[in-house]
Amino acid sequence: MTEPHDGEPPGGLDLTTAEWGMWQAFRTGSTHDLRTPYPERNDPSGPHVWGPERSVRAEIVALLLLDGPPALPGRVAALKLNGVRITGTLDLSGGTVVPYVELHNCRFEQQLLLPESHFTTLRLVGCAIPRVEAARISTEGDLHLPRCVVRHGIRLTDAHIGTDLLLNQLLVRRDRRGVSIAADGLTVGQDLQAEMMRSHGELSMRGATIGASLSLRGSALHNRYGRRALNAPQLTVERTLYLTAAGVSGASFSGGATPPYGIATSTPEHGTRVQRFECHGGARLDDGRFGDAVDLSQAQWVMEADQELSLRRIQTPELRFLGERQQGGRVVLSGARVVNLVDRYDSWPGPGGLVMAGFAYENLIPVGHFPLARRLDWVAAATPEYAPEPYERLAGALRTSGEDAEARAVLLAKQRRRRETLPPAGKAWGHLQDWTVAYGYRPGQAAVWMAVLWALGTVYFTWHPLHPLKEGEGPAWNPELYTLDLLLPVIDLGQGGAWRPTGAAQWIVAALTLLGWVLATTVAAGASRLLRRQ
Repeated sequence: MTEPHDGEPPGGLDLTTAEWGMWQAFRTGSTHDLRTPYPERNDPSGPHVWGPERSVRAEIVALLLLDGPPALPGRVAALKLNGVRITGTLDLSGGTVVPYVELHNCRFEQQLLLPESHFTTLRLVGCAIPRVEAARISTEGDLHLPRCVVRHGIRLTDAHIGTDLLLNQLLVRRDRRGVSIAADGLTVGQDLQAEMMRSHGELSMRGATIGASLSLRGSALHNRYGRRALNAPQLTVERTLYLTAAGVSGASFSGGATPPYGIATSTPEHGTRVQRFECHGGARLDDGRFGDAVDLSQAQWVMEADQELSLRRIQTPELRFLGERQQGGRVVLSGARVVNLVDRYDSWPGPGGLVMAGFAYENLIPVGHFPLARRLDWVAAATPEYAPEPYERLAGALRTSGEDAEARAVLLAKQRRRRETLPPAGKAWGHLQDWTVAYGYRPGQAAVWMAVLWALGTVYFTWHPLHPLKEGEGPAWNPELYTLDLLLPVIDLGQGGAWRPTGAAQWIVAALTLLGWVLATTVAAGASRLLRRQ
């Protein structure tokens, strides 16, 4: 090679015109643009042939990036290409790339090899690449792959991205293992944006860590070849996970602009076209930790019967379950812990499609009309076999929000579900408690029954006075106090033992005494449950 500071290429390289232009543009930090005046011929994924006039060898690109010439005085060396075909395999494995790299609308003929390499910032925008192999890559700044088409998968296992990872409008297809993006152990310093992305295969992010937010707004994940389209257990997101719709503006893409391109990341304005998040296949977010929220607004889930949207043991301050009711499969929230549950009635699946044993939430924030009857249907859908815990959790949340009457109604519904699991004798006793005092959760109902029985007994004994046990002894006959003494099993008013019932009166006395015990014991049991705040 010539002297390192003369800027000339090494002898024997025989640079083509396109390569010589790239060499000079690298030294000035300018863009080497080989696009034609015909836009249809500039699509790197299109059918048109790109000839030698638009082609550079991968080995020349690697030479520039790993051991390139110095910049011209007053300039910063950088590799900026637009509309260039790169032949051969660009292999930067284990290398340290200092210059800034930004490739737009380039066509790679072979896979891009970047494992264990180090970049300051790497931007590949709108490129066509057979495969990106970048396990354990590290960048000080961003890694961008927006609008790229990758035919055989991306590998970012254990990669470390210093700031942002941008995959907006990426189209990626599966590799030979059925994985579209393998990003297990990925670490991103700030945001990961994969908005309006199209993934065909499994998106795997097991154990990944995102320093700010993870956004898949408007993306579509498809996996016809396996159980899951999204596989991200033990995912950590310091702020919010967005699996939501994206508002798409009418702005055209501007060359050289920083992504996202034409994507509204805030709430779409009225009239803005909305593209929802779609997941065709199972999704697994088990044991995830999310610092602000998990947002599933306007998400669509299409699953087979054996597939799941699995949110087992996730922890987040807020879960926004506001998507469309899933088609097939089931939603599993077992062991999840959230503070605020923001939901809508028609977002939850029906019976058999929801599992939430051990699901803990503190506050309910319904969106739209979500009456208690539908909330009880929600619990019943999650418990095809009776389980007390979901009812008690719901009652606790309602009581926390000051809805004591609704909390008691939930606990009453729990007792009625439990009654269906009892033997016939238990069912009969349960029906009696329900019919008389509603298991003690409606004390006013017991008072009504007591008043009715007292009135009936008073009327009967007024027309059928009893004879005293001993003539001339005991209190004066009082049908009102006598009836009340029979109905109150603990309090002695001095009337019950002073008179001798005979004939039909014996049966009346026995009935009033028995009903008094029933009312008293069920009210006492209900009061005990309330004191224990069940």
